[in-house]
Amino acid sequence: MSSIYTNKEYLEKNPTWHDEDSPWKASQIARLLARNKLVLATVAEIGCGAGGVLASLAESLPPQTRLHGFDISPQAIEMAQKRQRPGLTYSCEDALTSPDTFDLFLVIDVIEHVRDYLGFMEKCRPKARYKIFHIPLDIHVSSVLRARFVVGRRTVGHLHYFSAESALDTVEDTGHRVIDYIYTDGGVALADLHPSLRRTLANLPRRLVGLFSQKLSARWFGGYSILILAE
Repeated sequence: MSSIYTNKEYLEKNPTWHDEDSPWKASQIARLLARNKLVLATVAEIGCGAGGVLASLAESLPPQTRLHGFDISPQAIEMAQKRQRPGLTYSCEDALTSPDTFDLFLVIDVIEHVRDYLGFMEKCRPKARYKIFHIPLDIHVSSVLRARFVVGRRTVGHLHYFSAESALDTVEDTGHRVIDYIYTDGGVALADLHPSLRRTLANLPRRLVGLFSQKLSARWFGGYSILILAE
C-alpha cells in the first residue's frame, strides 16, 4: 500500500492531499493541548502530507517551538516545503528511522493506512514522551448498514476501521497510556466549510444527536474521529 503514496496514485485521487482540512485539524489539536497545559519545545508529525496541519498549529504555539514534518511521499513533501520557514521544516523520510526525538509526536489520520498498524504504533513510543493520534471512527451503525467501508478503502486508502472503544484500546495495547481524548466532528465542521445540500441533509440527525451526546452521534451516524493524547 505504501507505493500509492510514492507513485502519484494517491495524489491523483486526492490532488489537494486534504490540505483544505488542515486548519480545522490543527484547531482540534490546539484545543486538546491547551486543556492539558503541555509545554512543548519540539513537535513532529509523521505522514504530514502537504504540511498544512503543522503550519496551522505553529500559529497557536510559542514562536520558539520547533516543528518538523515527515512524509514518505515526494509529491507531498514538495508541497509542504513551500511552507518552510525558521522553526518549521519538512523532509521526505521515514520518521520512525530518524534518530531524532521530540516532545510531541503527531500521528494524524495515519494508522488506518498502515498495514501493520500495531507494530507501527509500538515504534512510535520512543519518538516522544507525548503522542497525539487522530483516528477516524469508520465503524458506526450507518456504515455497517450501507456497507460503506470499501469506499474509503478505494478512495483514501483506509485498511483498518475503528470505533471509539477499539481506537482507545489500540493505543493502550501498544504500550501507551491514554491521558485525554476528545471527539472531533469532522462530518459537521468540514461540511460547514465546504457546504452542499447533500451534506446539509446528511448532517441533520448527526447535529441533533450530537447536541446531547457526541458519543452516540458517532456510534450511530459517523462523521467523527477521536483525538487521543497519550504518553
